[in-house]
Amino acid sequence: MFLFLFVCTFSFAGISCKEKYTPKPKGYFRIDLPKKEYQNWDINYPYSFNKLSISKVVIDKADGAEKYWINIVYPDYKATIHISYKEVHNNVDQYLEDSRKLAYKHSVKADAIGEQAYSNPQKNVYALIYRIKGNTASSVQFVATDSTKHFLRGALYFREHPNQDSLAPVIKYIDKDMVRLIESLEWK
Repeated sequence: MFLFLFVCTFSFAGISCKEKYTPKPKGYFRIDLPKKEYQNWDINYPYSFNKLSISKVVIDKADGAEKYWINIVYPDYKATIHISYKEVHNNVDQYLEDSRKLAYKHSVKADAIGEQAYSNPQKNVYALIYRIKGNTASSVQFVATDSTKHFLRGALYFREHPNQDSLAPVIKYIDKDMVRLIESLEWK
């Protein structure tokens, strides 16, 4: 009996091994990113900038939102850049420190946090971009100021579970838009 089961087991194993099965590698859906076209966003706010034409600017009406706060929404990608604005009254250092703390709160889950400075003396715009690597809630944040009157902070968030690998193309795409926003920023 034992010999019969032994022979049957190896016979079935031999027959079933004719086809080689290789599991599909783990992958993500392809994300088609449209060609970039920008338009100027300029309403009765103390700042204006260029934004991607597929994005929508929505006035922030959430609890705790202050005057001149907006959200730049990318509906196709479930992404939002939350923009907050503050008037500076000899307190720009405090705003900068608060923004640094908010960016570095992500260090618990971050693999790395990079900082890139930007300055445009002709427009009186000085900025710092934080690029946060890893599966964090926010991947890109920035602050921009003229250091005497205006302070602007932006943070990119997704309405999805953070997965750096699958979101990487969209993060890179929107990161460039945030740089364009800073480069085109004008104070009023």
